[in-house]
Amino acid sequence: MDLYEVEVTCPDKDSARAIASACLKARLIACANLLPKVESLFRWQGQIDSESEVLLRMKTPAQNFDAVCARIRASHPFDLPAIVALPVQAMGPGVADWVASETQDAKICD
Repeated sequence: MDLYEVEVTCPDKDSARAIASACLKARLIACANLLPKVESLFRWQGQIDSESEVLLRMKTPAQNFDAVCARIRASHPFDLPAIVALPVQAMGPGVADWVASETQDAKICD
């Protein structure tokens, strides 16, 4: 099974936690990590800006990526959340099986 680690920055822990919880409840992801106090530098609407953000990382089967993106966009406060999927090349023993078992009954649509 192909696995992704999906990343998106959020303005605060509450929004990151809400997105992660929605994805977990729908069984789209097996787990999420919230990394607070990430400094983001970016160009937006013609200007260079910076913000303190929370990086949300979620592990999911590749087949769930579109549904995870839809969940993120549905509740993310940014106009354009920067969603990135990184293919997982390797995992420790049993981890891929755990991700598969925790997401096998994913609710792709509400």
